[in-house]
Amino acid sequence: MLTAAVVFATITAGALMQRVSGMGMGLIGGPILMLLLGPVEGIMVVNVLACINAIMQTINVREHVDWKKFAQIGSVMVFGSLPAAYLISTIDTAPLLILSGSALLVALAMVTVGKKYVPHLEGTGPLLSAGVIGGFTNTLAGVAGPVITVYAQAARWPHQMFAATLQPIFMVGGAISVVSKLLLGAGGFAGTTWLVWPAGVAGMIVGIAVGNYLSRRIPRDVAHKLSLMVATAGAAVAVWRGFSQL
Repeated sequence: MLTAAVVFATITAGALMQRVSGMGMGLIGGPILMLLLGPVEGIMVVNVLACINAIMQTINVREHVDWKKFAQIGSVMVFGSLPAAYLISTIDTAPLLILSGSALLVALAMVTVGKKYVPHLEGTGPLLSAGVIGGFTNTLAGVAGPVITVYAQAARWPHQMFAATLQPIFMVGGAISVVSKLLLGAGGFAGTTWLVWPAGVAGMIVGIAVGNYLSRRIPRDVAHKLSLMVATAGAAVAVWRGFSQL
């Protein structure tokens, strides 16, 4: 019951932040569920719930989605997901905690400090590269948003289109990550208590409902900064926990 309560609270916060700022499910859910359920099972649960959440979010913002850019990015995410799944299947828990937490910290650094130094990019090469790298980080640490954010900043995407297009990207990325790990034997749900799933879905429903209300009252940048703060703290704890287990 305690696990289900933590999952409910975490997914509620993640869905709320994602509705308000465009991303948040992986940023908040990844580091917290990685600590709660382990680096493999926790991220797999995040991948599944992020996929379901993205379907709900996409319905809300579908008129602002750039479907062409979504198709280009989504079609190549598998090329990053498969190597990440193989990597997960070959290393132990402690190094995986360090690697996953570090990958999240690097992604967060890119989306905060690093994006100021990213030059203007055009063409399909950088777009496809963002999809491949996003697939890798999504499978490894449950986050594709920071990588796509850096590319969107460089390509000068309008914010409304960017926040909307992220949702179907998260949907495809989550599905590909789960399938890749299952196919390569890099993870599963045998140890996951069934209470996680109703708690996660209920958290999504509550988070989206509250997010719909708050999205008209809370500035996107405020919600986004809060998501980044929570994610940074969780990722740092994951790295520390990994080193402590070595």
